[in-house]
Amino acid sequence: MRANPWPVGSNFLPVDAINELEMFQRETYNPAEIDKEFGWAESAGMNTMRIFLHDLLWQQDAAGFKQRLDNLLTIAARHHIKPVLVLFDSCWDPDPKLGPQHPPIPGIHNSGWVQSPGIALADSANKPRFEAYVKGIVGAFANDDRILAWDVWNEPDNSGGGKYPNNLKDKTQLMNALLPQVFVWARSQGPKQPLTSGVWTHDSWDDSANWSATEKIQLTESDIISFHDYSWPEKFESRVAGLEKLHRPLLCTEYMARGAGSTIDTILPIAAAHHVGMINWGLVQGKMQTNLPWDSWQVPYVGREPTVWFHDLFYPDGHPYREREIEILRNTARKMNPKQGS
Repeated sequence: MRANPWPVGSNFLPVDAINELEMFQRETYNPAEIDKEFGWAESAGMNTMRIFLHDLLWQQDAAGFKQRLDNLLTIAARHHIKPVLVLFDSCWDPDPKLGPQHPPIPGIHNSGWVQSPGIALADSANKPRFEAYVKGIVGAFANDDRILAWDVWNEPDNSGGGKYPNNLKDKTQLMNALLPQVFVWARSQGPKQPLTSGVWTHDSWDDSANWSATEKIQLTESDIISFHDYSWPEKFESRVAGLEKLHRPLLCTEYMARGAGSTIDTILPIAAAHHVGMINWGLVQGKMQTNLPWDSWQVPYVGREPTVWFHDLFYPDGHPYREREIEILRNTARKMNPKQGS
C-alpha cells in the first residue's frame, strides 16, 4: 500500500441500495448511480471507497457477481478510485436473504444492513461455501491494480447491533475459529493487495497483553493495520500513537460521527500528520439512513431531524451537507497527494 497515494475516501453504498445485497444483485445493480456518486467523491479529492461484498452474492451467481464487481472497479478507475473490498461483516441483521430487500424503516439508522455470513456461521456444513467464496473472489482479482486492499472481516467480534433477536450467542467463538482460516484462504490466492481486518473496541492497542483473542488474530495476520474510531480527536491521536508501534501502514476504515465528536475538521489534520489513511462512514445520504445517529434504534427520528447529521457527506442531489468539510477533504488530499491533481 505504500506505493499508492495517501488513501482518503468513504464507506460506500449508493443511495438506492439499503445494503450490500441490493447494491450488487443483478436486478438492482445500478452502474449509472455508482458512476455519478463516484464523481462526487472524486471532486472531493477522494481516491478510495470501502465497499462491502457478501458471501450470498457468490452463492447466488458467482460469474455474474464477478462481472458486476469488475464493472464497478472499471467505473472506480475512471474516477481514480481504488476500493477497499470487505469480504465478511458481523454488523446488524444476522439473517440475510437474497432477493428483494425490505424498504428502510422510517427514522432508523442502517435499518436494512445484513451480516455476512450471519447465522449461517453456526452450521459447519457452510464452511466449504465460505472457502469457495473467499478463494473465488480474491483469486479472480488477486493481481488487479484497481483494488487497494482486502478487508477480510468487518468488526468480527461485534455482537450485531440493532434489535435482532436471532444473533448467535456463541458468535465470537465461532468467528474466532473461522477468521484465521479466512486469512489463509485469501493468502492462498497470492493477492498483490494487502489483507487486513480492523480493530475497533479498545482505547489503545499498544500493549499486546491486553489484546482480545479476536484482536490477536487481526493484528497478527493483517498486512496493514486498520482500525475504527468514532471518538474525540485526542482519543484518535492516542490510538494512532499506540498502533504506530506495530510499524505497519495504518488505515482508519471508519470514522466521522459528528454528534460523537469525530469530525472531518478535527480528525483529518491529525491523520494527515501521522500519514494515516482515512475512510469516513457514508458518502451520500440514502436508503442506509446513516445520517441518523445510532440512538435512532431506541427513539426513531420520525418527523424530526437530528441536530447534526451523524454520518454522510452529500445530499442525494450531490450538494454537500457542509461545504467546509469537502474543502478540507480536497485541500488535505492535494497537500498529501500533490501528484494526484485532486
